[in-house]
Amino acid sequence: MASRKLSVYRAKRDFHKTKEPSGARKVAKAERLRFVVQKHDATRLHYDFRLELDGVFKSWAVTRGPSRDPADKRLAVEVEDHPLDYGDFEGTIPQGEYGGGTVMLWDRGYWEPEGDPRAMLKKGDLKFVLAGEKLEGGWVLVRMKNDKFKSKRNNWLLIKHHDAFEKEGDAETLLKKDKSVASGRSMAEIEAGKGKKPKPFMRKKAFARDAVWE
Repeated sequence: MASRKLSVYRAKRDFHKTKEPSGARKVAKAERLRFVVQKHDATRLHYDFRLELDGVFKSWAVTRGPSRDPADKRLAVEVEDHPLDYGDFEGTIPQGEYGGGTVMLWDRGYWEPEGDPRAMLKKGDLKFVLAGEKLEGGWVLVRMKNDKFKSKRNNWLLIKHHDAFEKEGDAETLLKKDKSVASGRSMAEIEAGKGKKPKPFMRKKAFARDAVWE
């Protein structure tokens, strides 16, 4: 079933040219659902927000990155499902290939839906809690009904809930934490192929921190 969901993902990529995973590699089983956020310096800098569900990563491109300020709603464009082994990918996609540019593992951890995730996705109102190294607490993804962008994209908004982890009026500080959670590298070091290799998360149980749900 996951293989069928990845047909669009695979059709967009030439795996002889890109080192992105095809989805063929098995990942470790986990008691909790996992999430990753990848900083992606492609045609436009954005943050790829991915939630594990039904054997794939449901994925959104957050154009300005996540914000801990509940008043600062961030556009999140829904994209094709990605394979779970993509959660360990950090490196550079060759220019000329789909999504060409540098990818950093910016955050990762566990997520818990606040209800039936499939029903919430269908409704366009996905509420969840994150326990990551940078992102924590309650969040919601809301599908835009009256889309001011008037495009064919499936646009959502990523919004922080009011809780102990919110930071009102402090939208950009979090994004300045600009080191990989998997390798400690900067975007420049990743692009140059320097520094430590990223520690795996999806293929091994390398993320030691326990999730704490508020």
